[in-house]
Amino acid sequence: MPPVLEAQNLTKRFGGLTAVQAMSITVAEGEILGLIGPNGAGKTTMFDLLAGSVQPTSGAIRLRGRDVAGQPAHLRLKQGMGRTFQIRAPSPELTLMENMLLSRQDQSGERLWANFTALGRVRAEERSARDKAHEVLDMLLLDRLADEPARVLSGGQRKLLELARVLMADPSVILLDEPAAGVNASLLETIIDRIREINARGVTFLLIEHNIDMVSRLCHRVMVMASGALLCEGSPEEVARDPRVIEAYLGGAG
Repeated sequence: MPPVLEAQNLTKRFGGLTAVQAMSITVAEGEILGLIGPNGAGKTTMFDLLAGSVQPTSGAIRLRGRDVAGQPAHLRLKQGMGRTFQIRAPSPELTLMENMLLSRQDQSGERLWANFTALGRVRAEERSARDKAHEVLDMLLLDRLADEPARVLSGGQRKLLELARVLMADPSVILLDEPAAGVNASLLETIIDRIREINARGVTFLLIEHNIDMVSRLCHRVMVMASGALLCEGSPEEVARDPRVIEAYLGGAG
């Protein structure tokens, strides 16, 4: 079975700066893979390359065996790769439900003519989208707030809403950028539990995270970047013991 997501010799240069240098990564079906490293290591640029918001200087990216290196982010989303801030940040004055419905892909009602020629289909799709939104919000413990504006949410609840919005696109692989950032301990446990639940339903995850405890509890495998390149990879336990990783963090590499 081919990897869900694969990159080979991925390089990105910004003028004279090389942000990512010959990085290769393989994400297996059903895996939760962590990507860690000190600040400036190139992790976010790597995510931008994989998601399609930045195009590589060189290298290949394949999604389920299909070359997507030249495709923009919205086309990769349609092929099953979502990113937690690839879909724009939740609109604070819209309700949670409205935010969710805006994130649903390829609705017939988006095309003006369909509202006149296929009104029955448009209404059926709207009902289906609303039912799915309630289902996802309920799983992420947000359904009681469905009719509240997004501005009432705490930082951790906004993280959950961001994940919920991505799930509206039915992705098979999700790139999660620092899901623990700014989240209190109680909600962090909820986020960890829900990532495990979504993963158990068949969704693959690649995540950037500075919370090493979360990475060690959640990830099957960890890759470490420093100065734009791969430093090492292995199980969370192996990576935590690697002297190169300790030096990279304590020495401020990247």
